[in-house]
Amino acid sequence: MQNIQQLAIIGATASGKTSFGVKVAKYIDAHILSLDSLSIYKDIDIVSAKPTIEERDGVKHFGIDVIYPDENFDVTLFIKLYHEVYQHCLDDKKNLVIVGGTGFYLKMLIKGISELPSISHKTKKIVATHLLDLNKAYRWLCDVDATYMKNIESKDAYRIEKALNIYIETSLTPTVYFDTYPPIATIKDPLPIYQIVWEREMLRKRISLRTELMLKDGLIDEVCMLEEKYGRSPNSMKSIGIKETLAYLDGIYDKNMLIEKITTNTARLAKRQTTFNNSQFDSVVKGDIEMLEEKLLKGVSQNTPLINTH
Repeated sequence: MQNIQQLAIIGATASGKTSFGVKVAKYIDAHILSLDSLSIYKDIDIVSAKPTIEERDGVKHFGIDVIYPDENFDVTLFIKLYHEVYQHCLDDKKNLVIVGGTGFYLKMLIKGISELPSISHKTKKIVATHLLDLNKAYRWLCDVDATYMKNIESKDAYRIEKALNIYIETSLTPTVYFDTYPPIATIKDPLPIYQIVWEREMLRKRISLRTELMLKDGLIDEVCMLEEKYGRSPNSMKSIGIKETLAYLDGIYDKNMLIEKITTNTARLAKRQTTFNNSQFDSVVKGDIEMLEEKLLKGVSQNTPLINTH
């Protein structure tokens, strides 16, 4: 087995991707790569709606419990993770189902990212010195490359450090560097993409129900643990479900308001996810779970390639 069959299942949060992905993976004898920006973190279990061992139903999942909440994660690391998972699939003679709501990562797999330069020890020392005054480093980068820095916030130490590494190591501004070294696609062959679609009000009801279940399952206790263990500064602690619960613990919300805030903010996230998916991916097969299941399993039963059809 020199290559594997791959497909992606996308959709808004709470659309039923997890259980559907497991079912498809079992039918096509596949591993699953989670496409979720929260499930990647250890300890963030309830907030992320991370599938339990029982829900995984014997299907091996990757991209879950990879790093700690106070560690940085970006698309570069996700691409690296994808390559590792692909090799696992080859070794295990398994296909691959990519499942999740973080469509940006999927887009980068298809569109590609630029390879970053190797950073010398000398450059790392210089960059560390610049980072002692983050505001000054940010202003300096804005002066040398306003185009690139316009999408980076002044307190985003991780991305500022990456920009400094590129500039100091190569003597090229990040904009010039990425023009010189354009993105290389990771998945070069056409990737079948299946998008779960729900009517907006029905999806909001599912989000509301899931929010209430999260509270019953111990959401508040989990956030208390996360705050005690990691503090409030990591980016992961600003995620939907965590930031509202921290406000509740601060006495800003009562429990009813907590549920309403999480539900509303999650519904807004679902809308953004749907807008992104609709605008960024071509030739996507869209429908409810029943329709997509029939289409996918029919292809499997007929032993035909899982390609997009119109």
